[in-house]
Amino acid sequence: MTRHVTLALEEEVVAAAEAAGVDLSEVLSRALRRSLPELQDNEREAANVKWRAENREAIEAVNRLIKEHGMFSDGLRMFY
Repeated sequence: MTRHVTLALEEEVVAAAEAAGVDLSEVLSRALRRSLPELQDNEREAANVKWRAENREAIEAVNRLIKEHGMFSDGLRMFY
């Protein structure tokens, strides 16, 4: 969902952005997300869910190896 807003920006900045093909809406949205912790949390969670889905097979493979062979440091740990 998007909402149109009116902003006042320096002409030089707008011209440079247009010349470079920069999407001002995208830049402002990213900057606001970095500045607002509640938006960062939602974005991070979405990225985590995506990463886990993309790497599910590898995670499962590592878990199987650990279950079968144990951790490489099992004989070296000084705590339990």
